[in-house]
Amino acid sequence: MLQSPLEVGAKAPEFTLPRDGGGTVSLADFAGKPVVLFFYPKANTPGCTTEARDFTALLGAFEAAGAVVLGISKDSVKKQENFVAKQELGMPILSDAESDVCERYGVWGEKQNYGRTYMGITRTTYLIGPDGTIAQVWPKVKVAGHAEEVLAAVRAL
Repeated sequence: MLQSPLEVGAKAPEFTLPRDGGGTVSLADFAGKPVVLFFYPKANTPGCTTEARDFTALLGAFEAAGAVVLGISKDSVKKQENFVAKQELGMPILSDAESDVCERYGVWGEKQNYGRTYMGITRTTYLIGPDGTIAQVWPKVKVAGHAEEVLAAVRAL
């Protein structure tokens, strides 16, 4: 069963994950800044590609608003690097291969598609405020217009 996403006002769970290009990224690296965390099911699939490219297209606007955008999936670092290179993505893409962060953020669980049940990531976005608490949650994201909606929420903080 899919866990529930974190509630608005909850403290965002700390994490450190490997990223494309080497090294790691920790939530603590961005203390005092708004952070957009978008969890997506699988690199280089149509919906995930569109979502990541939409966030990349608006990165300048997110940065102008003082926010950081991070993408997370269970794909390996190598697959994330291929995704970043192939799609010309501009934000750090993190690998949660063990699904620890996905579980703590309530996005990993049982899913169904065409009658088939399997474990996976439910496309979810979190806006973490500068104080480290969840400011907004978008569960079961529909990709069209999503990045723009998140940007509007960042600007409203």
